[in-house]
Amino acid sequence: MKIRQIIPQKSSEKVAEFLTKNALHKRDFAEMIGVTLSYVYNLIDETVPFSTRGTTIERIATVMDVAPEEFEEYKIPQEPILVDEAVETVRDYIKENKFSVVSFLKAFPRKKRVDIVDILRGALPMPIDFREISLIGKTLNMPQEEVYSIWEMRMRQVLESAGMNIYSNSQIVNSMFECAKKEILKLNK
Repeated sequence: MKIRQIIPQKSSEKVAEFLTKNALHKRDFAEMIGVTLSYVYNLIDETVPFSTRGTTIERIATVMDVAPEEFEEYKIPQEPILVDEAVETVRDYIKENKFSVVSFLKAFPRKKRVDIVDILRGALPMPIDFREISLIGKTLNMPQEEVYSIWEMRMRQVLESAGMNIYSNSQIVNSMFECAKKEILKLNK
């Protein structure tokens, strides 16, 4: 029996293979990870060293739908990345709809893609704007009730972070959200 040695693949080669396999243009990839087109060309041609910047590697890993630790240049952060429950819901819907991360990202305007990548990797919170959350929900065929729940959860986070004790003000907060839910669901029928 022969023992086959596993040769680690260079990070730049992984990226190049991913782009080819997914027929993803380097320009689109550059926009998704927030870098210039020339950087992506230089990265693949290995005329520049593969990034050691955590943000860039995490964005690359998110678009490729792999763990950032798959890149030898990645340094695991000291602080854990906390991914919001709503982001996990979005990831579940991506899988349920059998989308690749790339096909999901392509559903958004080019200028929004890097923000969506940052949301998926836990670096940005879900948007506050209901229309933006609705766009995500519509892309993933989410029921309107679930889209509303994600928005309400995000708004509660915003109120709390702004200093409101949502528990001692629960009556007013709940009334506000009941009213918002009626109006939002009525508008979106």
